Amino acid sequence: MALSAQFCLLHSDLNDFLFAPVGEEQNGVTLSVVSGLTRLGLDPWEEAARLMPLPKARAAAALATLIARLPIHRTQALDDLEISRRLVELLPAQKMAPLQNTMKYLVPPIVIPVLLFIGVVAYGVLRPPVIVGHPPVPVATSQAR
Repeated sequence: MALSAQFCLLHSDLNDFLFAPVGEEQNGVTLSVVSGLTRLGLDPWEEAARLMPLPKARAAAALATLIARLPIHRTQALDDLEISRRLVELLPAQKMAPLQNTMKYLVPPIVIPVLLFIGVVAYGVLRPPVIVGHPPVPVATSQAR
């Protein structure tokens, strides 16, 4: 049985980011982004998706606050921001984000009801009148008698 796309990691655009090393734990084991975010109780893929559309500086600042909570070896307090800047560079560029934000609708929402109203009025004006209780008027044909 093949795995669905959400569980298939072979060709994920997020692999470089998620499996990048954050730092070494106190016991010398390298901690990856996916492991660190999971330890914090976060879904790593959701967190990566949240960071992708942000400007790099904002994404790095947001990630630095998470990295600060991880038990990794640091030489300086600024290490968290430097680590997060390096990791944010591994996130894939989101090409469609500006288009999605600026063009919410291809057609303004009011256009569809207006067109529907015009269609109903045109139908009412152009159809032949029906008189209740009388048979419908036959349509003239082009056949000669």
